[in-house]
Amino acid sequence: MIKEFEPIVQGIIDLVGEWEPKLLKLPNDVITGRRNSQNRTIKQIVGHMIDSASNNTHRIVHLQYQSSPLRFPNYATQGNNDRWIAIQHYQDEDWETVVNLWKYSNLHIAHVMQYVNPDKLENQWHCDEENLESLKDGIIDYLRHFKLHLREIEELIKQA
Repeated sequence: MIKEFEPIVQGIIDLVGEWEPKLLKLPNDVITGRRNSQNRTIKQIVGHMIDSASNNTHRIVHLQYQSSPLRFPNYATQGNNDRWIAIQHYQDEDWETVVNLWKYSNLHIAHVMQYVNPDKLENQWHCDEENLESLKDGIIDYLRHFKLHLREIEELIKQA
């Protein structure tokens, strides 16, 4: 494994282990009733995190065998992440299923990160029309994004 990725991979694994039991014990009114500034419930935030893990896993794989810079859809721009949440009806899905999808999709991306080809780290994708992001930068940023959404969930849990 690339040394620089060790704390990212371990951070994901540790947070999944810490948060899985917390998420599973939350009452239904908390996961479906409280909303963040983007009008997302905890269920929808966790669903977005599943989508993030899935899209980032695919991006990591594509960036290791396709030509650079890669054209790969950015599901998170122009409101598309909210479309993904709505189309998949996370709000109506069984909570244990959602948490398990979240858990295993994030454990899987951590696994994939361990085996990234170091020769491909500078391969880039078009994250929007004007900007490119390298495979390395995308991996490094994943844990920050993961923590950001866990903080959002924490704030919603603390609401009275």
